[in-house]
Amino acid sequence: MRRIVLLLLLCVSGCSKPSLPPLDSQATVLAFGDSLTAGVGAGAGDDYPTQLAHLCGCQVINAGVSGETSSEGVLRLPDVLDETQPDLLLLLEGGNDILRNHSKQQLQQNLASMIAAAQGRGVSVVLLSVPEKSLLLSASPIYKALADEFNVPLMDDTIPDLLSNSALKSDAVHLNAAGYQQLAQQIFAKLQQEGAFSM
Repeated sequence: MRRIVLLLLLCVSGCSKPSLPPLDSQATVLAFGDSLTAGVGAGAGDDYPTQLAHLCGCQVINAGVSGETSSEGVLRLPDVLDETQPDLLLLLEGGNDILRNHSKQQLQQNLASMIAAAQGRGVSVVLLSVPEKSLLLSASPIYKALADEFNVPLMDDTIPDLLSNSALKSDAVHLNAAGYQQLAQQIFAKLQQEGAFSM
C-alpha cells in the first residue's frame, strides 16, 4: 500500500510539470514572434535563434517579423507551421500589442489560437512572456494563464529580467547582441530542463 501511495505521489509531482519530447540534431525548432525574435538591436547572426542553433546543434528557423502584433501573428503562424513542419515552437509574441495598448483579452485569445494551432499539428510549444507596460517590467499574467491552460513550459521572467538590465539592451524594448546571447542560453537551459536536449 505504501508503495502504491509513493508511486501516486511521484506521478502527481512528475505529471504536473510540463515536459518536452527529446530532440536531436535532425530536429527543427521554429522561433516565432516579432522584433525580439527577428533580432532588432543586434547585427546579423546575433539574433537569439541563430545563437540557439549553435547551442543545440539543430536547425532553428527565425520566423520573427519586426512590428508584428498577435492579430497578425495568429494569421501568419499556420502557414509557417505547415511550411517548416517543426518539432518545437518557441512562441514570443505580444510585445507590440502591449506597447500599443491593444486589448489584453484579444491578445490572450490570439496566443491561445497560436498554441492550439501548433499542438493540433503535434508540435510542442514553449511560451515566453513579455512584460507589461510598467516601471517594474513584470511579466504579463496572460502568459502564465495560457501555460496552465495548455500545459506548456513557460519562461515567465526571462524577457522582463533581460530588459531590466541596461547593459543587455539596444534601446528601451530591444536587446543587444549580449542580450540575445543570454536569451539563447536561457532558452537552451530551459529546453534541457524540460528534456528536449540532454544536460
